[in-house]
Amino acid sequence: MDGTGLGLVLHEKALGKVFQVWCLHIPVYDRTPFEELVEYVEETVKMRHASSPNKPIYLVGDSFGGCLALAVAARNPKIDLVLILANPATSFGRTPLQPLLPLLESLPDEFHVTVPYLLSFIMGDPMKMAMVNIDSMLPPRQIIQHLSDNLTAFLVHLSGVADIIPKETLLWKLKLLRSASSYSNSRLHAVNAEVLMLASGKDNMLPSANEAQRLASSLRNCKVRYFKDNGHAILLEDGINLLSIIKGTSKYRHSKRHDYVMDFLPPSMSEFKKAVQDFRWYINFTGSVMLSTMENGKIVRGLAGVPCEGPVLLVGYHMLMGLEVIPLVEEYLRQKKILLRGIAHPTLFTQLIESETNESSIFDMLRLYGATPVTASNFFKLLATKSHVLLYPGGAREALHRKGEEYKVIWPDQPEFIRMAARFGATIVPFGVVGEDDIAQLVLDYDDLKKIPILSDQIRRDNELAARMGVTVRRDMTGEVANQTLYLPGILPKVPGRFYYLFGKPIHTKGRQDLLKDREKARELYLHIKYEVQNSVNYLLKKREEDPYRSVIDRTTYRAFSATFDDVPTFDY
Repeated sequence: MDGTGLGLVLHEKALGKVFQVWCLHIPVYDRTPFEELVEYVEETVKMRHASSPNKPIYLVGDSFGGCLALAVAARNPKIDLVLILANPATSFGRTPLQPLLPLLESLPDEFHVTVPYLLSFIMGDPMKMAMVNIDSMLPPRQIIQHLSDNLTAFLVHLSGVADIIPKETLLWKLKLLRSASSYSNSRLHAVNAEVLMLASGKDNMLPSANEAQRLASSLRNCKVRYFKDNGHAILLEDGINLLSIIKGTSKYRHSKRHDYVMDFLPPSMSEFKKAVQDFRWYINFTGSVMLSTMENGKIVRGLAGVPCEGPVLLVGYHMLMGLEVIPLVEEYLRQKKILLRGIAHPTLFTQLIESETNESSIFDMLRLYGATPVTASNFFKLLATKSHVLLYPGGAREALHRKGEEYKVIWPDQPEFIRMAARFGATIVPFGVVGEDDIAQLVLDYDDLKKIPILSDQIRRDNELAARMGVTVRRDMTGEVANQTLYLPGILPKVPGRFYYLFGKPIHTKGRQDLLKDREKARELYLHIKYEVQNSVNYLLKKREEDPYRSVIDRTTYRAFSATFDDVPTFDY
């Protein structure tokens, strides 16, 4: 509403690395009507589209800007637009501040200086704004000092806002908001653009949470991310990274369609630090031990036995619910400075896994870290770009195994990945992992759930919906691996034990033309890799009994007196 583009300040640097960033500026004393502002933005959009007709144009609309973005999209349905709407003012007609608006209009000029201070508490959380750029890992005393300095500076800036937005300008802006809301709402049916809406739960200016639901049902292609603890000025608050949100919701693309391989942007250092901070408790609780096998067959602590030169294909056992993925990806990136691209079930990339609240979830984080839907095309592209790829042949059937199937390798009969790996000369590294039974107990598996009518019906409906959406994997296969019914098992947490990973001796396929021509040779190698994975699992199950620090209690005691979690010893190998 201020027209300065202030919401861009915290995001310009990150966005500027992947986008050419333009910002609309409306001078303080400008009185351009809303429709003319729409035409002004539209002119720029058409100019950029003419110069790059095959590239999408992103319009980030913050509050009033959300109405502008929607209006431009409605008038230009044939231009490829992606709208990012942060608490759009389309709900201005239902603002809880309506009773106060006449008071603002009649407020004497000498009292207008108080308006910025009132608006600051309506627009957002001053504490969240003041926490921006303060490292949460600092000692408490330093955090308090930085917070105090930022709050003091914040109040000083507020005293100048009355000069930036004088009373006449404020009244004009309110009039502009009314016309903007009315104009954009009347044209929602004409919007063809891809839309991502960011809605705040503590928006004291607009009913943004309810508006998100309305827009999601009114627009053709709208995804919502809900931030329950943020205020109206969400782009100015701590903990919000606009580029991370765009990447985590798979909205970043170069052309008409999002390509999970070619459009992928690796996580930045700040994104990596945030992920480590968010999941540090889990990584500490599981206390992962990573072992790898050198070319001479020697087992070593760490990942030195895994080659650095790609393409590399890690093929292994999938624990219950994929519990092993987060520590593995984090440690791989930390030790080898290489991002592991996971091949994942297509359901993770559909609306089926969106929570009812539409809050950011672990699935956004997985997409941010390069998870890719399992398709032959994506597998081809990953190997062609010499990526390090994480593949679980057992898929959902192995990760959602039944009681008594813990650590049983459940793979298809066909050697699915061998010929593709050989085509690109990929190095295959089989690995085993154990530890699921040390942190959780499976109490309700699929066989149990289908005996409960309500839950059985829900599972059936969910899987039928997935099939209608085209989310099917291995439908032409037979046997156990073809039984990939998706469901949420019932599990109970335990006092954490420890995760153990063993990466086997690398298997080189470069120059192995026989694997491409001879299906029997490919099958022999496939069965050998499957045997190596099961053998690694069995080895770890036996050796973990010798680990004096298998329990989190023992590791915590050791850490208190000796070292960090990363240095906690394990069994002899």
